[in-house]
Amino acid sequence: MVTDQLAVVTGAASPAGIGFAIAQELARQGASVIISDAPGSEDRLAESLEKLRADYHTAGKCTMDVSNPRSVEAAFAKISSEYGEAHILVNNAGVGGGSSEFLALDDSDFRSALDVNLMGAVNCCRAVLPHMQDNRRGAIINIASLCGLGAIPEIPASYTASKFAVIGFTKAIALEYAPFGIRVNAICPGAINTDMRTQLFDRIAEEQGISSSEAQAAEDATIAMGRGGEAAEVARTVAFLVSDDATYITGTAIPVAGGMAPGL
Repeated sequence: MVTDQLAVVTGAASPAGIGFAIAQELARQGASVIISDAPGSEDRLAESLEKLRADYHTAGKCTMDVSNPRSVEAAFAKISSEYGEAHILVNNAGVGGGSSEFLALDDSDFRSALDVNLMGAVNCCRAVLPHMQDNRRGAIINIASLCGLGAIPEIPASYTASKFAVIGFTKAIALEYAPFGIRVNAICPGAINTDMRTQLFDRIAEEQGISSSEAQAAEDATIAMGRGGEAAEVARTVAFLVSDDATYITGTAIPVAGGMAPGL
């Protein structure tokens, strides 16, 4: 359980997404939760917060552009003044997209992936680590990807590179901050049934001249359990890792992938 702890979850505006499922699970286990997403998501955040509050006590919402250090600093200053310091940070905000063909990717594809997927986590960690270090307590989860452990067909090189970087970053700060009682781990979701997975199949279908359902069937065939995962299955792993049941786990990159191989 994570009772009486304040958790911040980024990229949590979509009720169908991994971030919202994580917020929901942490709230179910007793945490006060701040859900966050990019500027422009205010309406979706309000709807998601209302949905959470229908079942659980939770703290609130905020917008931040995780790729912008000043936006992150302002958001966490507001969180601190209104709710207190975060005990738990889940860096879930991320972007995908781009072609599966390397030469079709341009600089903006790489910049976007690195700015949000890697630097978003970096910026948010910079915001919470000083007080976690002072308190000698804290838990950080970086949502990476199975393709951060091995290249997977049809996944853009820009996205893969950014997720490898997230795992490297996770391990580096886990090592540095372990003496202060701060645990840092990465979760590597595989094929999870979210909007991002649907968009992937739509892109593959267009590129290969097949249907989206055929694209999904082809990927499901590569998974030992024969199906895509659900966001709640990722969320339960996150909740375990930030709880007192996982006090001796840090610096890991844990696949939540139904036995899907991590690729090349």
